[in-house]
Amino acid sequence: MSNKADKITLDDIVFEGRNKEYGAYYLRKNYRSYLTRALIYGTSIFVLLFGGAYTYNNYILPKMQANADREVEIDLTQLKEEAPPEEKIDIPPPPPPPPVEPPPEVAQIKFLPPEPKKDEEVLVEEPPPPAEKIEVAVISNKTVKGVEAIDAFVPPPPPEEVKIVAIEKPKEEEIFTAVEQNPEFPGGVSAMYKYLGDNIKYPAAAQRANVAGRVFVKFVVEKDGSIGNVEVMKGIGFGCDEEAIRVIKSMPKWNPGRQNGKNVRVFYNMPVVYKLD
Repeated sequence: MSNKADKITLDDIVFEGRNKEYGAYYLRKNYRSYLTRALIYGTSIFVLLFGGAYTYNNYILPKMQANADREVEIDLTQLKEEAPPEEKIDIPPPPPPPPVEPPPEVAQIKFLPPEPKKDEEVLVEEPPPPAEKIEVAVISNKTVKGVEAIDAFVPPPPPEEVKIVAIEKPKEEEIFTAVEQNPEFPGGVSAMYKYLGDNIKYPAAAQRANVAGRVFVKFVVEKDGSIGNVEVMKGIGFGCDEEAIRVIKSMPKWNPGRQNGKNVRVFYNMPVVYKLD
């Protein structure tokens, strides 16, 4: 009885009357043996790794380096023995520098300062003859005494050269896109759109095709307020573009745009909306 009591462990006491096939009892029963095996395996692996690294670094690696150095020396010796003779390469002389172009000639104008002269060398200009002598003589480069030339034939002066001058067309006045005072429809923007709504006729082709949208029109408000240069920038077709042009051309005169206190020509962009009810 005493020997049997000595073999009873804490695990037998804990699992007494319980299912010992349960995993926890088996693990606790064999814990020491598992721990011992793990310690032995771990120590063996550590010794193998440490020993292998020590052997590789102290014995194998130096031999490999010595063999590699020996192979490099052999290859260098063979290369020196088998090196081909050096060939002389003819290097062409460098090309001559490009010719230097002379600097452009600077524009010059002739101007001679007055040359001082002595009083006796200065030529005194002869004053023109009086009018009463010119009436009875012929103009010449020298004076000759003779009869009065009242009835003498005086040849007419040579005809002057006729110069043909091209007549330039008057330049079209500038059209502004932004001015100090923009052009305005009489009565303002609301009156302008009311005029469009009252006068635009929806084209029948557009109604049948159920077409709606905006037609963007560009035109010029002239200096007197009239409308000119009407063109469609983006249209929707079906007669809507032509109708928008017709109504804008029929507008009354606008209040013209002003720049620096003067009436000027101004570009104006306008969307014309077509909408089916």
